[in-house]
Order: sequence, then C-alpha cells, then structure tokens
Amino acid sequence: MPSPAQTEAVQPNPVRYARQGRIGVITVDYPPVNAVGHGVRSGLVAALDAGLADAEAEALLLVCAGRTFMAGADIREFGKPSAPPTLPQVIARLDGSAKPVIAAIHGTALGGGLEVALACHVHVALRSARLGLPEVKLGLLPGAGGTQRLPRLVGAAKALDMILSGEPVGAEEALAIGLVDAVEDGNSPLEAGLRAAERLLAEGWTPQPASARTGRIAGTDPTLFTAMRAELTKRQPHLFSPHRIVDAVEAAVTLPFAEGTARERELFLACMDSPQRAGLIHAFFAEREVAKIPGLPAGTPTRDIRKAGVIGAGTMGGGIAMCFANAGIPVVLVDNAPDALDRGMAAIRRNYEATARKGRLTAAQVEDRMGLIHPTLSYGALADADLVVEAAFESMEVKRTIFRVLDGTCKPGAILATNTSTLDVDAIAAATGRPQDVLGMHFFSPANVMRLLEVVRGARTSHTVLATVMALARRIGKVGVTVGVCYGFVGNRILQQRGREAMALVGEGASPEQVDRVLTGFGFPLGHFAMTDLAGIDVGWRIGEERRKAGDPEAQTPSWLDVLAERGRYGQKTSAGVYRYEPGSRTPIPDPEVASVIGEDRRSRGITPRAVSDVEIRERCLYAMVNEAAKILEEGIAARPVDIDAIWLHGYGFPSWRGGLLFWADREGLGKIAAAVQRYHRDIGGPQWCPSALLLQRAADGQPIGC
Repeated sequence: MPSPAQTEAVQPNPVRYARQGRIGVITVDYPPVNAVGHGVRSGLVAALDAGLADAEAEALLLVCAGRTFMAGADIREFGKPSAPPTLPQVIARLDGSAKPVIAAIHGTALGGGLEVALACHVHVALRSARLGLPEVKLGLLPGAGGTQRLPRLVGAAKALDMILSGEPVGAEEALAIGLVDAVEDGNSPLEAGLRAAERLLAEGWTPQPASARTGRIAGTDPTLFTAMRAELTKRQPHLFSPHRIVDAVEAAVTLPFAEGTARERELFLACMDSPQRAGLIHAFFAEREVAKIPGLPAGTPTRDIRKAGVIGAGTMGGGIAMCFANAGIPVVLVDNAPDALDRGMAAIRRNYEATARKGRLTAAQVEDRMGLIHPTLSYGALADADLVVEAAFESMEVKRTIFRVLDGTCKPGAILATNTSTLDVDAIAAATGRPQDVLGMHFFSPANVMRLLEVVRGARTSHTVLATVMALARRIGKVGVTVGVCYGFVGNRILQQRGREAMALVGEGASPEQVDRVLTGFGFPLGHFAMTDLAGIDVGWRIGEERRKAGDPEAQTPSWLDVLAERGRYGQKTSAGVYRYEPGSRTPIPDPEVASVIGEDRRSRGITPRAVSDVEIRERCLYAMVNEAAKILEEGIAARPVDIDAIWLHGYGFPSWRGGLLFWADREGLGKIAAAVQRYHRDIGGPQWCPSALLLQRAADGQPIGC
C-alpha cells in the first residue's frame, strides 16, 4: 500500500542477497514499511541477478525485514516520472526468473507490494498476514500486472471483488481462493519461506508463474463484466477508476498476457490523469493528518480506558455502546427507564444479528459482544468506569443534571464526555468540579457505523484527556477530529447553512426532490432532505424548540418541516417524513401531502413560487458551506482546512473523489465562490451570506484555502 516518503540516505542498501544452503535469500530491509521506492527496485534487480548467477542457489526466496512485507510506491511520487527500473520492469524480471522464486509474506502485502509477490512463482503467508490491492481508494488501479496476475490465481469474479473493494483478505481466505500456496504458523517469514523452498526442491516441482496460468480464467462468462459495469453505474456513477478496473480484468480474460498488461498500463495512466486521483489522495492523507493535534505537546501521556459507560439507551446510546463492545471494551449502559433499557438492548442484539446474517460476525462473536454490554438502571455501576459518554436528550438542563450526578459518582480521573451535537460543552463542564476531565465526543448516527468522531476540546479540557480520547477514537475504529466549542461545532454548523439554503430554495419554488437531485448529482450519497429523513426530522425540530424556548436570537422560526414533525412524520423511522417510504424500503418517494404543506407554507408567507435552476441550487447549497467553513477557520474552531475536509468526508458523505469541502473549493475557484457569496449577500442577505474575510482575502491574493 502507498506509504509516506522514505529517505534513501537512511538505508543506503535496502536489499541484500545471501545464500542459506541451496536457497538464495533476497531480503528487503527498508523501514518502516519496505516501500517499493527506487532504491528497493534497483536493489531487487541486483539481488535477483546475484541469485541467478549463484550456481549453488537452486531456488530463490524473497523476504522482508521488519514488521511487514513490501508496501506500494511512495504516494507523494505519483504523477512524477519513475526512475528505472520501474516497478513493472522489476516484476517482469521476477516473473521470468530461470530459478523458482518463493515469496514469504508477513504483515501486509498491499498494492505494489502484493504485485511483487504475485510475480513470484510460489506464495507462502504467515497466518497473520493480510493481502490486498487498495489502489481503487486512490482513484487508481494496480498498474504493475496486478489486474492480470490476480485473476489467473483466483478467478475473474474474485479478482474484481478484491480490486474494486480495495479491502485486504486474511491468509486463510487467501489460501482458500488460491492467492497463496501455503499458510504457515510462527513469526518468522524467513523460516516459513525456507521450509517452503526445501519442500519445493525435495518434490522436484517446477512452479509455473502466474502469467502463464489460464485455468482459472478459461471459460469466464463475459456477462460477468456487463453485470459489474451495470452495478457500478448504479452504485458508483461518479467514479472513474472502478470502470477502468473492470476493463483491465476483462483484458486479462480476453487477451494474451503481454497484450493484457499493455492494456492495463494504458488504463492505469488514464487513471493517473484523472482529476479524481488528486482528490482521493488528499482524502487518503486527510484521515492520517487529523490524528496529529496542533498544540498538543509531543509525548503527552494518556489514561487507560479499560471500562466505559454510556448514559441513554436510545439509538445513539446503543450505537455508542456497540462501538466500545466492538473494540473489546466492557461497557455499562445506563437508562432510568426499564422499558427504554430493554428496547435498547433488543435493538443492539438485532443489529448484531443482522451483521451475523451477512456473514460478518459468527454467532459466538454476537454473544461475546452482547456479553460486554451491561444494562443497568443504576448510576452506581459507573463508579469504576474510566470514561462515560452521555447520550441523553439534547437539552442543556438535562445534560447539566446528568453531569452533576456523574461528578459525584465517577472516580477521580474518569473522563466525562457528552455526545451533544450542538450544545455548549463548556457550560456542561461547568456543572462539574472537574472541567479538565470533560469534553465532547460527538458520534454520528448510526454511531456503530459512521466513522467520524468530533472530539470537542473545551476551554479547560486537559491535554491528557484530549490525547486519551483521540487515541481511543482510533482504537474503536473512528476518525477522530479535534474541534472547538461553538453551536454545532464544525460539521453541523456547516450543515445548518446548507440546510438554511435548501429550505429557502424550496420556499422560493424548488421541490425537495430537485434540491436532493442536484446534491446527489454532485456526488453526495443522499440529498439534504433524504438525509434529514434518515437522521429524523424530530431531532432538528426538538433542537429548534429548545432554542426558541431559551430565547436564542439565532433560532429559526418554525417551518413546513416543523409542521411535518408535528404531524408525526419523523422520517424513515415512521415511514413518512419529507418523503414517504414503503415498508422495509429506504427509497424516498415524493408525497403530495408534503407538496401541499409546502404550498400552504408559501402562501402563509406571501411567497409566489418561481422556477429555480439547478445551477442556483448548487451554488447556494455548496458556496454557503464554503463561506461558513472559512469563518470556522477564522475563529479557530477548526485548526486546519484538512480537519474540515475530514469531517465532511467521514461524517456527511462528501464525495471522496472531490477531496473534501475546502480542497474542492480551491478547484472550483475561490474567486468564483467569493464573487457569488458577495452577490447573494447583496441579493438575499442573511448571516449565512455575510462574506468570510478569510475567503475574500484568499480569493484576492490568489491563494488556496484548502491547504
């Protein structure tokens, strides 16, 4: 898999050759991940030549030092000329070796690293190894023979599945599908490889390179590719590289190997030229960059989280409890209503059993995870918890009451977190005598599925608590992003501006389905109103009611959406919201009743509906988001543009191939966006169109904002 840059000077001789008995051993030693940079490529060729020239070496073994087999190329070199020998040239040399070459795989063999292994004649993996071709996640396809050799080993259908998903397989599955020839126990790839080489020589077996094998691809049904293209058109209509991957694997089936590899190279270069590649690479790095917290001293200690607690057994609380159980952390689930606790535990079991029916969990694993979740009506069960997450109703009064109880119940040093999506974390922390131990952990619904976790740093949150929760985010499989305190933090604050414009556009004459069509056309998996139905209309309605009761001057007046909530149309959960839904279906269907409610709302406001263009919808929804994101940067609520990009990529479905909100804004053109913001400020008005000073300055200076 592509890795961070490595400096050749650190390891001047990254590949060495030595013979053990009658086995010539080629060892790659290029920490940290044995990336296939120029030094490794040239070293492999030199070592292979040495092995072939060694008359006493009857077979050659390729192994890697350190914690893993070879990674792919340096991702930062993509798009630059590759100094010879290129990876395809190295792989061709291995494939054509006159002596059998055995690859002994440990750790991970991903991307170009797996392509090197595929060129070897025999593949042995330690039981803990994982193998995959993740290039699709970067807008690419395997470009060094991976799309041609993999089908010859595992068949075209399985090769498509692996390359299109980009997900690795474990050693046992790799053995079952024919990707490896043997799986070995132990921790030493050298010992496993030597055993395999000796067996090969003892049996007098002359292995055939993958390039010469045709048994697994002979007779492949050509409708496989037709069906896959149709599925991709439906499932991933905007993405470029998946369709090129189908073309490449089809070439493996229909063309001789040499012609297939030439076709693969053409398709690889087409992906390299695609603008989607830059966006996907930015998204790839964004996930890693946000783990580095500006202003957090190096070496900040963290606390052990051995037991967690969750307050509230509703949808969010149950999902959060699952996050801890999935990571093997025992969790106490507290609710003050027995019926709610029973419903919550039943919902958790249904979720796990649904996952088991899909083959992703065994029945035993379901029971193990259920056994880690301990329901209770007593706050006293939290006395020894290391961290407690409050997931109660979005009310400041309710949350402050809970935190006063937690302050008196939890042990010193326990971290107290709120899952609030909008409220002032500092005000919640002030209800305790330990504000340094309080912060926000804003999960996204469904919490057991969505990867984003906004970690809200309060004014008095300690460095240790912040570092602990960011490390915990990784442990429970989340992308943690540190943000500051304000209404809605980063994600929901930007979403509120998009929602404001979406509602205004409908008020002026657009339909909800037109607004949603424009947003899905941009690349969002759901439009704004379909997403509102998924989250639940009642959530925003109750938050709005809370703000209006509190006399918040920023609270919006009730809308047609509130009318739907008052009628019990909460969204998918009630099979009716902005759209209606057939039983068991998530497909939104426009509803005449909603059109009538919208029409009545327009009449009550004295609005004569007009035709609204798709261009106007696109600009108003997206440019308002960019303007708000720039204000968030000005205020320091987000420390870096990449934090905003990661939040919208992992929490709101921003299309990854566009890189992120601010990455996309630079490519859209800040001058174009700034001019439109100023125009809408003049013509429409409202705080959402008050131009960000940062946006205007960057546009005037011709400087990017997304870096």
